[in-house]
Amino acid sequence: MIKRLKSFGYAFKGIAIFIRKEPNAWIHCSAVFFVTIMGIIYDITPMEWCVVCLCYGLVLGAEAFNSAIERLVDLVSPEYHPIAGKVKDIAAGAVLICAISVAIVGLIIFIPYLFG
Repeated sequence: MIKRLKSFGYAFKGIAIFIRKEPNAWIHCSAVFFVTIMGIIYDITPMEWCVVCLCYGLVLGAEAFNSAIERLVDLVSPEYHPIAGKVKDIAAGAVLICAISVAIVGLIIFIPYLFG
């Protein structure tokens, strides 16, 4: 049981490092704040809140994975290597794929409130 509790501590420490040290995390957190305010203003439905919260987790999780991959690549390949660069590009591309899909979901949810 103690090991399980410690693992949560490590996970929360990782989240704190991610939020404090990664500039892109601040961008995503700003978007989360903005969308949350919009959701409150437009009184989106509980199901829409569920979708929005899943989108928050998707993008923040993808960005955290990307940040971890970038740090690991920097550790194992401190000098430039074309494969290391491709790994980092692919991880960044994965975040972009998630962000684009989340933006589309956001448009689907919020356009009717904005123009309806």
